[in-house]
Amino acid sequence: MAFNDLLKQLGGVGRFQQIQVTLVILPLLMTASHNMLQNFVAAIPTHHCRQPAHANLSEDGQLEAWLPRDGQGQPASCLRFTTPQWGPPFPNGTEANRTAATEPCTEGWIYDNSTFPSTIVTEWDLVCSYRALRQLAQSLYMAGVLLGAMVFGYLADRLGRRKVLILTCLQLAVAGTCAAFAPNFHIFCAFRFLSGMSVAGITLNSVTLNMEWMPIHTRAYLSTMTGYVYSLGQIVLAGLAYAMPHWRHLQLLVSVPFFAFFIYCCFIIESARWHFSSGRLDLTLKVLKRVAWINGKRDEGAKLSLEVLQASLHKEQTTGKGRASAMELLRCPALRRLFLCLSVLWFATSFAYYGVAMDLQGFGVSIYLIQIIFGAVDLPAKLVGFLITNFVGRRPAQMASLLLAGICILINGVVPKVQTTVRTFLAVLGKGCLAASFNGMLLYTGELYPTVIRQTGLGMGSTMARVGSIISPLVSMTAELHPSVPFFIFGIVAMAASIVTLLLPETLGRPLPDTVQDMENRRGRKLQEEQQKQMVPLQSSAQKRID
Repeated sequence: MAFNDLLKQLGGVGRFQQIQVTLVILPLLMTASHNMLQNFVAAIPTHHCRQPAHANLSEDGQLEAWLPRDGQGQPASCLRFTTPQWGPPFPNGTEANRTAATEPCTEGWIYDNSTFPSTIVTEWDLVCSYRALRQLAQSLYMAGVLLGAMVFGYLADRLGRRKVLILTCLQLAVAGTCAAFAPNFHIFCAFRFLSGMSVAGITLNSVTLNMEWMPIHTRAYLSTMTGYVYSLGQIVLAGLAYAMPHWRHLQLLVSVPFFAFFIYCCFIIESARWHFSSGRLDLTLKVLKRVAWINGKRDEGAKLSLEVLQASLHKEQTTGKGRASAMELLRCPALRRLFLCLSVLWFATSFAYYGVAMDLQGFGVSIYLIQIIFGAVDLPAKLVGFLITNFVGRRPAQMASLLLAGICILINGVVPKVQTTVRTFLAVLGKGCLAASFNGMLLYTGELYPTVIRQTGLGMGSTMARVGSIISPLVSMTAELHPSVPFFIFGIVAMAASIVTLLLPETLGRPLPDTVQDMENRRGRKLQEEQQKQMVPLQSSAQKRID
């Protein structure tokens, strides 16, 4: 509790915390837009084959004569007749489809540009036999997020949270802007990959930097506020996409603000916890004095010295000299158990979340409206999650959100497709529960891992989440076997992950562990505290001093 006590003495949630948390959390508003950008820049308008150059469309019915009909009686998207079909119409065009020869769209497609004047699909014809390339763009973006979580999580524990946050803001600003001017699909994918890397770095370092500057009792509030900013970003994206329907304009609009984020992030203050865990007691003293001055606690700051810090943080100093490596996640028994359990939770949450959230055009309503609904449902869902997290516990909140999400997704798989209202309601409710799960996972993971490896642990958790988001589109393709198959897979995985939470310890009201040794002793200390409370009540004050 020593470091938490220092933060309270220097103002707790003072002027510094309020300003820095606001500035650091603001970029998350636009990273949410980048994560969901695929729904709009890669939207698929209604399309059909372009007629041969010799076709005379001035004749009545000439257009329809070239297009076969699908099962719903609509013009086929990927086929055309080899010769125009004249004569009396048949129901749904079925008779003509059976008797006339068809061929692929050898001369391109004609798109309905009434909703989307331009997307990467219409610009580079990513339809029919090329439709897999559309999913490739999103998979490469998520692969970038995966790599960024590993690379920038590792670098943040070595170089500091602030430096990596500055670097990733600049990278996203440059890569996102360049993607808006990409001359071809391959270059677009390359810049989206780099954008995904930087999004992971920004998200992880924003959360960790804020968490390490806030007192223990505010961590749940901070996590909820972070989640609300992300949800608001999804709603903002719908407005931006409606105002800028051209994909290049939208891509540019969500990327340019990161130049401003890059500039002001140069003036934020590095985590004192990170300085201390790196063995730089002099820098720890320097930033704590500065924070005390900003918070109006100059007298308390003047009392700080290297000797005072050494005395106050004696336990952390004597047990935390060594810096943990990523291999400790598998080598240390306590960390290994956490790593495996948290990997399952991160994977399942992201796997189911993107399976639901990245198919907005499948709901049969306005894509802008459903994006707003999907963003708005997060607000009450995360509020309920916050109340459970803060007053009941982290573990019950995580278990309930995943379990309810899995149930909603499973039921959605058996509801007939004609009941669009019911299916949309279940999807929205399930997505809200998964958003609450994501929100709780950031807080829970940050509290479980010690300071010396916290950012690496968050990075590995995010890595598993990106593995889930990459596999999710592949699972969605199983709908060709049966429309309900993806729902069953997403739902079962989410429900199975909810059971894994039973293997994790509760962190409500407990101090952040600073060292790997703290993790090894967590379970033993908890049992010892319970025994002392039952047998020797008078020792409770001494136990508090030890903590």
